[in-house]
Amino acid sequence: MDNTNQRRALINGEIGLFLRGLIIGKVLTIIVIGGLLWWLLKPNVLARNSADSYLDRSLKTPSDGASTFKTIAGVPTGSFNYGGSTAWASIRQLVDSQIQSDRPELQLRYVDPIKDSPSSSSGIRMLLDGQLDFAQSSRPLTDKEQAMAKERGFTLEQRRVAIDGIAVVVNPSLNVPSLTVNQLQQIYTGQITNWQQVGGPNLPIIPFSQRAENADTVIFSDSNNLKEQALSSNVQYVYSTTEAVRQLSKTSGGVYYASARSVVPQCSVKALPLRLTSGELISPYRGSSVSPENCLRQRNQVNTEDIKNRRYPITTDLFVIIKQNKGREQQIGDAYSKLLLTSEGQKAIGRAGFAGVSK
Repeated sequence: MDNTNQRRALINGEIGLFLRGLIIGKVLTIIVIGGLLWWLLKPNVLARNSADSYLDRSLKTPSDGASTFKTIAGVPTGSFNYGGSTAWASIRQLVDSQIQSDRPELQLRYVDPIKDSPSSSSGIRMLLDGQLDFAQSSRPLTDKEQAMAKERGFTLEQRRVAIDGIAVVVNPSLNVPSLTVNQLQQIYTGQITNWQQVGGPNLPIIPFSQRAENADTVIFSDSNNLKEQALSSNVQYVYSTTEAVRQLSKTSGGVYYASARSVVPQCSVKALPLRLTSGELISPYRGSSVSPENCLRQRNQVNTEDIKNRRYPITTDLFVIIKQNKGREQQIGDAYSKLLLTSEGQKAIGRAGFAGVSK
């Protein structure tokens, strides 16, 4: 009996040693496999952590050169009056509203002229008279406007923030393929009076225009002669581009010129390709012209690329007009122009239908 118990105890001890060895072996195997897996996956974990860290930094820190509305210092607090060119309408709607959303300390109040029609000229006059804190213009300052500022004890600065094209539009039914800049000028000075003279039908030309003193855009190179330029007695004057487009839609021989952003997307008029006296025809719209029946679904887009590189024959710069008087007017004019010249501002100007300016 004793021998049997001894044998049983011996067998149980050997089994216990075997089981302990088996367990220890499995544990060691798991440790080795786990270590091997950790070693193999370590580079991916580090890379992922590094990528996550970079993503966090990129979300918090703007990339180099990507200036935004929030990065501009020196933006004054309060409400400011501004106004001017009707060509700026889409900037006021799309860009200025975004500026005020990002900079709630700044309130911009658009002011219409009391007696004149809204335009670059009326905006500059209102700035000279103290009715505006800064003005928006789609043409350069004239010598007379600079002289008037000096008489009042300050100077005016024009700061370029965008580029626009001047588009020529006619009634959609008019079969005229294109115009040269010289022909356009001769139409408005009365030297060309029938569309047959420029390859069109035998139809009298009826030119529409804003009055020179209220003009938003000019088709003659010297803006200092804006008032002195003698236009034809055939010219019919309109209050605004909206009125001109309405008149053109029911005048088969009519023609008008204005900011490309204002008239190219319109469905009731047709924009003509232009060229200089010789050279390539350039359209104010991108690609092929959208037909009137498809216009409401797919409007013509402004050819900002050729406007920016000045291949398009008639371009004009958009300026912020700043009163240099060392006061709050100068501060807000300077700040507003800097906001528009940020990377964010230039992108927003592009969405508004204008070409940005190269820095």
